[in-house]
Amino acid sequence: MNISGNLIDIHRKEIYPALVTIERGKIKKIRKTRRSVKGFIMPGLIDSHIHIESSMTTPGSFAMTAVSRGTTGVVSDPHEIANVLGIEGVKFMLEDSKKVPLKFWFGAPSCVPATTFESAGNAINSDGIKELLINPEIKYMAEMMNFQGVIDDDPEVQKKIKIAKEYNKPIDGHAPGLTGKNLKKYVSAGITTDHECSTMEEAKEKISLGMEILIREGSAAKNLNALKNLIRTDPEKVMLCSDDLHPEMLIKRHLDKIISNLINEGFNVYDVIRSCTINPTEHYNLNAGLLRPGDAADFIIVNDYKTMEVLETWINGEMVYNRGKVLFNYPGSESINKFHCYELNVNNITIKKQGKKIRVIEALDGELFTRETIWEPASDNRFVDADTGSDILKIVVKDRYNDSPPAIGFIKGFGLKQGAFASSVAHDSHNIICIGTNDDDIAAAINEIVRMKGGLSVVSREKRNSLQLPIAGIISDKPVKDVAIKYETLSELVKSFGCTMSAPFMTLSFMALLVIPDLKISDKGLFDGQSFKPVPLYVD
Repeated sequence: MNISGNLIDIHRKEIYPALVTIERGKIKKIRKTRRSVKGFIMPGLIDSHIHIESSMTTPGSFAMTAVSRGTTGVVSDPHEIANVLGIEGVKFMLEDSKKVPLKFWFGAPSCVPATTFESAGNAINSDGIKELLINPEIKYMAEMMNFQGVIDDDPEVQKKIKIAKEYNKPIDGHAPGLTGKNLKKYVSAGITTDHECSTMEEAKEKISLGMEILIREGSAAKNLNALKNLIRTDPEKVMLCSDDLHPEMLIKRHLDKIISNLINEGFNVYDVIRSCTINPTEHYNLNAGLLRPGDAADFIIVNDYKTMEVLETWINGEMVYNRGKVLFNYPGSESINKFHCYELNVNNITIKKQGKKIRVIEALDGELFTRETIWEPASDNRFVDADTGSDILKIVVKDRYNDSPPAIGFIKGFGLKQGAFASSVAHDSHNIICIGTNDDDIAAAINEIVRMKGGLSVVSREKRNSLQLPIAGIISDKPVKDVAIKYETLSELVKSFGCTMSAPFMTLSFMALLVIPDLKISDKGLFDGQSFKPVPLYVD
């Protein structure tokens, strides 16, 4: 089989008319021609770090949409489902991914649970890490979020790192804001990447110590503008990634539009493309094709690399997408879950006034970081309630795995004026998290999640709507488009209640992620990510 087009040769850094010969799923030869041709042939795109679960769909459903964006492979950390189901969840992702041609390279989740200050559905200890890494299908040890454990020489963390080294598997990092001697110790332990950089200064320090930087442009966390000049200064040390990409975003773009925007800004076309082809392939030792004789025939054909309109996507020599049509089927998946809690009532989430000043989480649009602020509620009230005039809302986290009392706190930055919204997509333990303006709506929103055994809900006195996520309470095997439409409907409903967040559910989902400072909340209460310890609600 012969394919003709203008080849973007990222190895020679040339673009020329070429005839690509494919035989038995591999590229047999590439021959330059003099004939004028349309379209550009380039290697398939690889996302260097993504949690498929954040698309709220299974690997198979994800693949049906991703190939239309020119994606041929993803380096995926399945720690979201692992926090619910442990190794069984990782195996589910592996098996589901085999139903479709998209290449999935999964990691062994290193931090399940992320901390001991929350209730997770399962745990993966060093023995579990070994069980996963011995499998050749598991390509790396996924992000070591417990950076404090690395710095403090935690024995279990050290065991996991040692096992990864024994099996010669790369170790991904997660070290937001880490600098100086603590960073040096973290890197010297053998951790090779970081996707949490937010400034050039931070990224440069990490590169100087030997790390590779994954530039993240997801649905909630967007670091491309801050870090994109690394593609000019350190093109061999950077990769592009999504980290968390919600369904409505995947419908609109994946890496394709990021590439197009960078090239149109004047970035070198070869350096941009290598960040999502050569660099991840070499770093993770992937069986991905890079448009060389002998490689797997993984490539895409675009109308123009400046617009990145994907015409065709090929994986292992088979066309899987052709001008608007996906050329394979996904049969769906069985439902596995872990959800063992009961509905609550309003009395479970009231807070009696016990002091003058309260810690409040301050959320920031487009950021996973939060701040701590202090609020003094009205002195004449017996109970502490939300104050929408001051943008102080109640936040509740309920353990979904046991029927424990919920944790209650306060948060600002969302701007909600009425109602409540809740989700069982709450990184990383995926308990039920809810923000609301009044206790009745908060209880109703949480109880809807309990009834569905996982999903998203929006409640006010006049309106109610929800999305069920039956697999592990965090994903669905329905098409991404269907999930995206429902997700956007819920998001717009939340915004109609006054919420000013651009991605309210995505931002909500990170308010329980304790490993990213400053102040977060788990089902066990408030947690200070700087001192890495629980803190009380009342300051005095």
